[in-house]
Formats: sequence, structure tokens, C-alpha cells
Amino acid sequence: MAFYQDPPSLGNQYDDDRVLRSYLARVLPREVAASITPSLREMGELSGGRLYRLQLADRENEPELTSWDAWGKRVDRVEVTQLWKEAARIACEHGVVATAYERAHGAFSRVHQFALAYLFDASSDVYTCPLAMTDGAARALLASDNRALIDRAVPRLTGRDPARAWTSGQWMTERTGGSDVGRSETVARPGPDGAYRLYGTKWFASAATSEMALALARPEGNPEGSRGLALFYVELAGEEGRREGVLLNRLKDKLGTRKVPTAELTLDGVLATPVAGLTNGVRAIAPMLNVTRTWNAIAAVAGMRRGLALARSYAQRRALFGATLAEKPLHMDTLAELQAEFEGAFHLTFRAIELLGREETGSLTESEAKLLRLMIPIAKLTTAKQAVSVLSEVLEAFGGAGYIEDTGLPRLLRDAQVLPIWEGTTNVLALDALRVILKDGSLDILAAEVARLLTGVVEPKLAEAETAASRAVSHARAWIKEMAATDRPGLEAGARRVAITLGRALSLALLVRHAAWAMDRERSRAALAAAIQFERNGVDCIRDHDPDTVEALAETTRQKPAT
Repeated sequence: MAFYQDPPSLGNQYDDDRVLRSYLARVLPREVAASITPSLREMGELSGGRLYRLQLADRENEPELTSWDAWGKRVDRVEVTQLWKEAARIACEHGVVATAYERAHGAFSRVHQFALAYLFDASSDVYTCPLAMTDGAARALLASDNRALIDRAVPRLTGRDPARAWTSGQWMTERTGGSDVGRSETVARPGPDGAYRLYGTKWFASAATSEMALALARPEGNPEGSRGLALFYVELAGEEGRREGVLLNRLKDKLGTRKVPTAELTLDGVLATPVAGLTNGVRAIAPMLNVTRTWNAIAAVAGMRRGLALARSYAQRRALFGATLAEKPLHMDTLAELQAEFEGAFHLTFRAIELLGREETGSLTESEAKLLRLMIPIAKLTTAKQAVSVLSEVLEAFGGAGYIEDTGLPRLLRDAQVLPIWEGTTNVLALDALRVILKDGSLDILAAEVARLLTGVVEPKLAEAETAASRAVSHARAWIKEMAATDRPGLEAGARRVAITLGRALSLALLVRHAAWAMDRERSRAALAAAIQFERNGVDCIRDHDPDTVEALAETTRQKPAT
């Protein structure tokens, strides 16, 4: 008889997630944990069941743009796939954005919300992209104190009724560049009625089906640079679905996130409302970026979790040379390395989420505010790089099946690759973190956080992990101090290695703290194993800077090709 390999399978993704359940048991008050568990269990069932099956069935479908109707009228209509339509309904009804704004559990509402998002993400084919921008837009509008726009948009952005709900786009990237938004060519011109209209091109506008967007533009006459930009609210929901003054030139043909209808837009007089004055638009949109970068980290953690869940299931079903992969020491050692990376990323991300929830409820101390400002770029860049690395290994764990599109596995890696790029590349965020460190002493606060997390941990098997976390932070502090005084170009060149070192050191400290708690309260050694393995994977990425080597490499880059 012919052999057919059983595919991997998923169960309830909440019940099967030891890391999530253990974390919530430690962090949440008992009554809060009891209150939110049913919603998480329901989302876990959807994510491992009906929504996952729909995701597999919908694999080959992508959004379609119809530019013209049969009679030559410009319509620019985007049709999303069945999975995205269902994901939109589920996300709305289950409060994947709303939970954060209902604040039923105060500062813990962000933990509840992002736990829902974490469970939902991996079966949604990145429907979390418009959710992230929606959450960020609501946060930016609330921070603006523009009561008219808040009353108009926020209830729709944060509601649970699919018939009334809106999502938001985020229009910043232009042909002039992504991170250097100060070079924006989009102009805002007032009309005779005093209302502003936008003219320009947005080169990369995700979720082109959103009902509103926040856009950066330069009011006519304003100076060059980022301070001359203003943040504008653009409403796109019309009775006929026609976006007057917005032309969808094409949908982007991307490596991954192919369910996301990302478009190039021409703005030709679209009506726009200033959100917070006519200058300093980058400052006005900053609250949105803090939220969307946190969503980026959650997507990274969720992707790793899904890949590992499938890989473990496959290891139990795949037999080679007389035993299953789950019985092969080398294979399981490989998965253990990946599991440790996932667990470190999980705890780093949710620590940032805890602080975000405290900030929004006014219970954040001044030191914690500085820590959060540093943690968000570090968590985003660290987890994004981990996701790409871990999911590449996950595909390899399936052998040839991991390379076959029919299995749905390659999508995991293709979708992960956007994470180090979207909302600031690794280098951009590393420089952002370095600026924060040099400006406000937040590295000392991060070092104190690491020391606090390690205080009172007495398990001998965690001693090496404790030492590695402490030494990595001390090395980073000493290195930054020396380089800032003697070699500023070298300091910038090492910014990525410093940021990743700090991300990994803080992740390890969080793992150690949780491992000690889990051993004491749950009598579980699984978190202990993850902490030990994470330390063995490596923490300190900083190396002595050699300016001669850097200059030699730069000279090679500057060389013109032979003719």
C-alpha cells in the first residue's frame, strides 16, 4: 500500500499554549484572569479550528483591484478574499481592538487585547495589519484632543458592530523614501471654503479598503523638513464606495502579506482635516507608531508560535529510520532552541504591553515611561529578526514539505519577512533607540529593570543565565560610554548590535524571572529550560569596533563598477 504522510494539526490555540496561560496566571489578578479566559478560549478554538481551515482553503486567493466598470467609469474597487471578510467580522465582534478602549480591566485591558490579537493573528493572513493601524489611529486621535474627529471616528474604530466598524489606513511612505518622511512631496492646499485638499502620491498604503486614513502632508507655504508636515484625517467611506480625490494606481506585488491590499495612491484633491494644527505632524502621529510597533512585535511572536505548534505536531507524526522525529534528539534539540527564542520574544513583547496599558491609564511612573520609550523600538526590532530566523528553521524542520506552497508553510516565512521592514527597519529603530539612550538616561533605567527582575532568583541552574543578562547590559553601557566619547561614527555603526543585545538581555531577564515563578507556583520546569537554552543561544552581540575595517568596507562600497 502507498504511504501518505499525515499533515500537522492544531487544537485549541489557547488551551495548547503553556507560555500564554502561565504568563497570564502570573501577571493578572485572579478575578481578571477568570473573567477573560472564556474570550481567549473561544478565540483559541477559532484560531486552531474553523478560521485555520478557512485559511488553508483560501490559500491561493488574493485581493483584486477593478479600476474601471464596464462603461468606462473609474471605480477603483478592491475585493478582498473570503478569509479576510470573515477575519474582519471575527476581529470586530471579539473586540480585538475594542477591548483596549473599553478598559473593563483597567491597565490590564491591553494585556487582554493583545492576548486576543496573538491568538487571532496566525490564522488571519495578516488581517492584524489594518487592525494595528486602526488601533494606532484611535490612539493618535485621542491624543490629539480634536473632539470633532474623536467623536466622529473613534467609536467606529473601536466598536464591536461589524456593520458600523471602520478600519484606518496610514499614509506616510512616498517615492522619496520611507523613514525620511521629511522629504514628503504631498501638498495640502486650502480651498475657497477653507477646507484642505491633498495632492501627491503615497507609494505604499496598506489596507487600501479602509474607511479612513491618517496622512502626512505639507501645508502649502510650510518649510521643508519634518516640522513643516501636518497630520491630516482623510475619510474614505462614501455612499457609493467611491473615494473622491483618491486614485488607486495599482496593488503592490509583494513577497508576502499577499492578502493585504497594499496600494499606490495618487491624491488628487481628496478632502482632509488637520488633526492637530498645521505643523509637527510627525509628533502628532507618534502615538500611532508606538501602538503599531507593538502590534508588529505581537505578529512576530504569534508567527513563531504557529510555526512551532505545527512543527511539534509534525514531529509526532513523521517517522524516519524507525522512530518519529519527536524521538530524535537532534531534531528536538533544534526545536528547543527555537522554542527558547519564541519564549524570550513573548515575554519581552508582553512586558512592553504591560507598560503601554499603564501609560494609557495614567499609572506609569516617570522611570517606566522612559523604559517604555526605549523598549518599544527594541522589542519591535528584536522580535522581528527572531521571527524570520525561527520561521526559516521551522520550514527546514518539515524537510521538502516546508518548501511546498500547498502545505501553507512557506507563507509563514514570507509573511514574517515584512516584520523587520514595516514600521521602521532594524537599522532605523536601532538608531532611534540609541538617540533615546543618549538623550534621557533610559539605559540606566533598563539596567535597573534587569537587576530588579533577577533579584531574589536563587535557582542554581539559572545562575549562568542571570550572569549573562547582567553582563550584556553592563557591556552595552560601558561600550556606549566609551564610543560616545571617542568614536561617534563607530557608535552609530554598532547601534544594531547594541539594540539587539539589550533586547536579548532584557528577554533573558524576563525569562529568568518567569522561570523562577513557574517552578515555585506551577512546579513546572519548562520555563527553566527555555531560559537556560536562550542563554546558550547567545545574548551579547556587541563587538569591539575596528574603524580601519569599517573604512575598508566603506571604500569597497564606494567603488564604481568596472566599465
